[in-house]
Amino acid sequence: MAPTRQPSANTRGTRQACDPGLLLQSIPSAVFSVDEHHYFQFANPAAEELFAASWNVLAGRQLSDFVAPHATIMALVRQVQATGTTISDYGIDIAMTRGEPVSVDCHVCPVPELPQHVLLVLHPCSVARRLDQQVSHRRSTRSVAGLAATLAHEVKNPLSGIRGAAQLLEPAVSDEDRPLIQLICDETDRICALVERMEEFGDTGPLERRPVNIYQVLEHVRRIAEAGFARHHRIVELYDPSLPEVDGDRDRLIQVFLNLVKNAAEAAPPEGGQIVLATQYQHGLRVAVNNSRARLELPITVEVRDNGPGVAEDLADHLFEPFISTKRRGGGLGLSLVAKIVADHRGVVSYLPGEPGATFRVLLPAAGRQQQPVPQREVA
Repeated sequence: MAPTRQPSANTRGTRQACDPGLLLQSIPSAVFSVDEHHYFQFANPAAEELFAASWNVLAGRQLSDFVAPHATIMALVRQVQATGTTISDYGIDIAMTRGEPVSVDCHVCPVPELPQHVLLVLHPCSVARRLDQQVSHRRSTRSVAGLAATLAHEVKNPLSGIRGAAQLLEPAVSDEDRPLIQLICDETDRICALVERMEEFGDTGPLERRPVNIYQVLEHVRRIAEAGFARHHRIVELYDPSLPEVDGDRDRLIQVFLNLVKNAAEAAPPEGGQIVLATQYQHGLRVAVNNSRARLELPITVEVRDNGPGVAEDLADHLFEPFISTKRRGGGLGLSLVAKIVADHRGVVSYLPGEPGATFRVLLPAAGRQQQPVPQREVA
């Protein structure tokens, strides 16, 4: 453990140095380390609670005494010891020898000063929970698609007849009543437009996946935005220059980011409005889907940020559901469609509050990467 930093001369006597050990003890996430033979070397109180054992019990015991031998966490520890690289795995289930299984996000990293020693940080699921929400949102959009198909047959066609009848009646009514005819036509057009938007959720077959340069997608979206709805805003690009290509459909990815940038432009203030497009590569980011053994690798991160007022707290968990909108005249289908397309790409989209504003983060798979199953059997 790193030595305690001594206070500088101008603060000595007025501010007490904080012991890093005390900080580790206060972290609510489980933090512990094991040696080359997987014996516990350190555990904070949250780790003691996780394993239902005090440090006096954990000391001198192996990790395999508290988790099942086939647990994913054991494979991750061995992988870090073999490669010397940090791994983050999300939504893993740990089968405990004591108590119920737990689902956690897991970060495993080597300790450079101690060869073959590994530090682990476990905390309640976050990305995995958002992925579960994605599955729920996708089911919702499929329900919308079914509803749209019904409306197209049962509502849209009769509405066209109503509109035509109203137009035929127009010459026979007085000038005083003609605004009512126009009202009928406007309302039928509005309902038809809503049904047409809902029809976008219909399954259009499998994606035409191929390697896609995400920079070209974002550049195309930026040009459209600067020429139209975001011409009065400043667009800032913060790109990781070494991103691999995305495994996806170029046109549908453009649809995703065009929708997100348009929302950001509408949220940003008229004066001083700013939209940030940022990309990042996250090594070792893997997510489980529906409790299966397959792990999705989602290393490519794209964020769309704005400096607007943000999203009300009571709406934040429902943004990607159909008919949920923060706009006065919004139909609440744009973000739901974004969630569907991203889910079709086996990705994750989430909302994060900004300071100020809002951030929409999209995680996508890289082209050419095979989804790896968790090892079925561990070697002792």
